[in-house]
Amino acid sequence: MRKIVAKTGNEAMAEAMRQINPDVVAAYPITPATEIVQIFSNFVNNGQVDTIFVPTESEHSAISACVGASASGARVMTGTSSQGLALMHEILFVAGGLRLPIVICEVNRALSSPINIHCDHSDTMASRDAGWIQIFSENPQEAYDQTILAMKLSEDLFLPSMVTTDGFIISHAMQKLEMYDDKEVKDYLGEPKTPFNFLNLDDPITVGPLALQDYYMEIKVQQSKFINESKKKIINILQDFNKRMGRNYKVVEDYFMEDAEYAIVCLGSTAGTARYVVENLRKKGEKVGLLKIRFYRPFFDEQIMDILKNLKGCAVLDRSDMFASTGGHLFNDVKSALYASQKHPIIRDYIYGLGGRDIDIEDIEEVFKDIKEFSTNKNEEFVKYITVRE
Repeated sequence: MRKIVAKTGNEAMAEAMRQINPDVVAAYPITPATEIVQIFSNFVNNGQVDTIFVPTESEHSAISACVGASASGARVMTGTSSQGLALMHEILFVAGGLRLPIVICEVNRALSSPINIHCDHSDTMASRDAGWIQIFSENPQEAYDQTILAMKLSEDLFLPSMVTTDGFIISHAMQKLEMYDDKEVKDYLGEPKTPFNFLNLDDPITVGPLALQDYYMEIKVQQSKFINESKKKIINILQDFNKRMGRNYKVVEDYFMEDAEYAIVCLGSTAGTARYVVENLRKKGEKVGLLKIRFYRPFFDEQIMDILKNLKGCAVLDRSDMFASTGGHLFNDVKSALYASQKHPIIRDYIYGLGGRDIDIEDIEEVFKDIKEFSTNKNEEFVKYITVRE
């Protein structure tokens, strides 16, 4: 029996973890993700799950313990944010290269310096090339659903996943949440699946061996090839999730894009505000739309190109900066996707909201106004910083 409750993003992720009932959770607390594993530790203490909970001395230790547990055949999860994810960085590549089905509940938070505990996407973006599936959430409902989905994806594809929420904006904001029945989640996920078990003494293997010039490149080519091939499988698994759970998620979500002339592309919680602006401008006769990227890794370039190719102008909203003078991470990926299209819109990057700076309705209305002007008069830079104090 499903129920409607009020939950924050952190609570929603913790509830999803409870229903997944992982064999091992190894974690070290960090704001604003602390609550996720803190709440989950109560589930462990109360006997609501069968999980071995490992409180470690650092995030590097936490993800290392997750790698060891997953490689031994366990269903494994953890949670982190910001500098915590950065401290995991070395081992993220190990998990990706070994194709271990670990799931991280990651709360997007700015990286130092200066020290900041609020939202931007710099932490997640710094780990975008580690061979992990990356899924962005707009609200607690998506955080809950996508945490469950990520476990299915990871175990079916043998790829680690991280599901993200925007720090404080979603992690600590309470909204309506429809929760599945515990048995429904258990039946959906089935038994844990891992690509290998190094504790199987009847079939001993070497995990993570040294590979120099002789085989390293061949291994990495295989990893890249499998991730490319996983995109079709992700779509199929997502469609099955929608059918079984009564959802309507897409890898990239288009809104009023059929006849749009101008559109915004964004990630995470900002999509909710942008959707509201699109609806209001549509009532005024403006042909505007929205493309929300749900799966950032792997990057669904063909779908994105197909949706955006007929626009006059495309505004990409980046809550992170690459510090390369070429704009933000999402902008560069969208621009690369459009390169293959014979017809594509004028595209401009709008870097916003760093360190948790708010973006409001008026800001997004101004972005639509600006991209219209920019698409006909390209005299300014292709990268623009907005929500900046004057």
